[in-house]
Amino acid sequence: MYMNADSEPSWPWDVLVRAQAGIVTHAQARRAGFTERQISYRLSTGKWRRLHRGVYATFTGDVPRRARLWAAVLWAGKGAILSHETALEAEDLLGRPSREIHVTVPRDRRPAQGKPMPGVIVHRSDLAYSWTMAPAKLPRTPVEETVIDLAAAARTFDDAYSWVSRAFTDWHVRAYELRRALARRERFPRRAWLLDAIDDAADGVHFRIELRYVRDVERAHGLPEGTRQARRTIGGATHRKDTLYERYGIAVELDGITYHRNRRRQDQRRDNVNLAVDDIRTFRFDLVAVTAEACATAALVAAALRRNGWTGKPRPCREPGCVIRRDS
Repeated sequence: MYMNADSEPSWPWDVLVRAQAGIVTHAQARRAGFTERQISYRLSTGKWRRLHRGVYATFTGDVPRRARLWAAVLWAGKGAILSHETALEAEDLLGRPSREIHVTVPRDRRPAQGKPMPGVIVHRSDLAYSWTMAPAKLPRTPVEETVIDLAAAARTFDDAYSWVSRAFTDWHVRAYELRRALARRERFPRRAWLLDAIDDAADGVHFRIELRYVRDVERAHGLPEGTRQARRTIGGATHRKDTLYERYGIAVELDGITYHRNRRRQDQRRDNVNLAVDDIRTFRFDLVAVTAEACATAALVAAALRRNGWTGKPRPCREPGCVIRRDS
């Protein structure tokens, strides 16, 4: 249960006002016993002020951020809930105010008869009624649902992957929670890629990313076949390369979410040391590079292979707009 203009606990007026950071609706004031004349008097004298039609601040001075968030939720009405970046802000996970205030409402609702509230972006979802929040707490989507919303809204898979990465490494979201949230979406862009990213964080990364590289980068673009999990001894220590093109002095390492965020600096230092004593040049790619950017990755590896003696030519894959042309 959560409080909004249509449904809130029958608390005393002062408790309700305090719980909602000083923001109330016209309907709430009327139910509390204020007459139209009393409401108008408070607005005309400046004791209250109108933030939007039917939404009032019951205090003077600047409107704090929390009050603005309550105003957006109360304006949006029944079933409204903070979502997207604003939901993370309300959980103190974003580290900054969201650029706009994002509110999700049930799909069959149009807040304030479709009249917009400046600075508020309204989303609609069939799931809105199922997300509930305790009274006196700003209603917001659960973190795992928020991550899926942000991944769906992301302009690129790189951006979507970053949200999933933060969910695991910074916010301690579990893989099964994200899978469950994703399964609740009937239509979702990049679903297969996002499932790979979730499996990545659940320690299924090695197989998933290797499979993507072999299938979507190497084979799809006609690159020579590399050696998988190739062992090399450097400075007395044995190292594995995910894919090694030994004849051409090129290796590929594939990094997952946890690997990328927690060990990137350590591995960069190791690779720099190896460059000083080894003649193998190592490329590092993450899941984005072997999915959304597979064609560009293939072009990069192909160029390095050709510089080092490969006489073959990469070929374009079946994806529209593949950066590799047949005459390359």
